[in-house]
Amino acid sequence: MAAASHLAAVLLMLAAAVLSTAPVARGQAASAPAPAPAAPKTITAVLTKAGQFTKFLQLLQSTREAEQITNQLKGKSSSGGLTVFAPPDNAFTALPFGTLNSLSDQQKTSLVQFHVVSMVMPASQLETVSNPLRTQAGDTGPGKYPLNITADGTNVNVSTGVVNATLDGTPLYAGDRLVVYQVNKVLLPWALYGPALPPAPAPAPAESKKKKKAAPDAAADASAADTAAGTTASEAARGVQGVGAGSCVAVAVAAAMWWAM
Repeated sequence: MAAASHLAAVLLMLAAAVLSTAPVARGQAASAPAPAPAAPKTITAVLTKAGQFTKFLQLLQSTREAEQITNQLKGKSSSGGLTVFAPPDNAFTALPFGTLNSLSDQQKTSLVQFHVVSMVMPASQLETVSNPLRTQAGDTGPGKYPLNITADGTNVNVSTGVVNATLDGTPLYAGDRLVVYQVNKVLLPWALYGPALPPAPAPAPAESKKKKKAAPDAAADASAADTAAGTTASEAARGVQGVGAGSCVAVAVAAAMWWAM
């Protein structure tokens, strides 16, 4: 009997201990912080995982554009996200010798920026792109950095005016703020590799201004002619008057001599 009482007491103590610790455990579970959202993938991580983009990665790192892209994805400077056109290693191998070595550091930066667009372009929007597409290289005017994309279903063509490339319509990576496509050629911009454009023609001379200037000259000439004509007429009149007076004097002298006879 005493043993049974002792066992019951032990069981009651265990039950009380379990009940007292259960709310604490539930409270701890409820107050556990939510996991932090995953950081956006960097362009370096995407291309490294995809493989075969060693040359483009070297350009991204040597120009510090990889760092710029990462900072833009983290900050507010690219609220619409970014799209990157990444040429694989065989695209660089196909370039003529010296194509990249002839560029200055600033030109290499512009070349990389020509492969980056400051907005997210999912595959569904490639057919509705407004050309010329503005890249981070800047000016899209003739002889600068125009980029044109035409899509017909899964066939997507990219033209720079110097090269025509094909875009893989399935992205290598598609996130909320970063989309990466593979393009089969290095996108060479016109500003760096295109022929020099002919100078703009000089504006035609303004004929209307010449006519307006000629009119006052003609009026001045006409006025001078009128003045000269008036002067000549006045002199002629004075001559006639002089001739008339001389005739009258001669007649008077002749009459006087006749009466004297």
